[in-house]
Amino acid sequence: MSLGRVFSFAAQIVENTLFPHLSRHFPALAVATVEDNGIRKSPMKLGWESLKNTLEDAILWAVPKHRRTIEKRWKRKYGSPEYVQKILVSKKNIKICITCGHHHETGNLCPKCYERVKGETQAMQAEIQKELGLNPIDKDVIVLYEGEKIEGPPESWQGKRIVELKRPRPAWFSRNLMEKTTQPPATTKEVKPTDLG
Repeated sequence: MSLGRVFSFAAQIVENTLFPHLSRHFPALAVATVEDNGIRKSPMKLGWESLKNTLEDAILWAVPKHRRTIEKRWKRKYGSPEYVQKILVSKKNIKICITCGHHHETGNLCPKCYERVKGETQAMQAEIQKELGLNPIDKDVIVLYEGEKIEGPPESWQGKRIVELKRPRPAWFSRNLMEKTTQPPATTKEVKPTDLG
């Protein structure tokens, strides 16, 4: 009896004892012999380099090979009529801005009002830069529109830079937004309701 037949017989015994109840959907255990015809001339290297080369050559890393088609992307987003249809749900947190009348989500700024304020602020910044140049602004800047005068005691505006804009203040752009609060901070933490009676 040859050595190959002995190994084959031993593999059959191991297979029958270890896997008796499993169905035969996998190939039977077998022993194969490989002849070495001097292909590998250098001794096998063990260590980090050999492990690194093995991992680089033998493992396919989890990187997509193909781009998802637009049909598959739409099916993931909206569903498929054959399986499940993802219905677009209407938003219930939409309200109307009391200033401009445009719709926006609750809890967010109105984008139309924000664009107006942003445009006005950028125009103010351009005027400030044109008048003061690129020098660092180390003092407060007071912006006055056409027809406005400095109000308050002189010590409130002395030492500050004044920039005048040659256009009227927009009606929606309140002057109070640009002033610091004039009320002193509260000394007590008690809150008493007034005018209840």
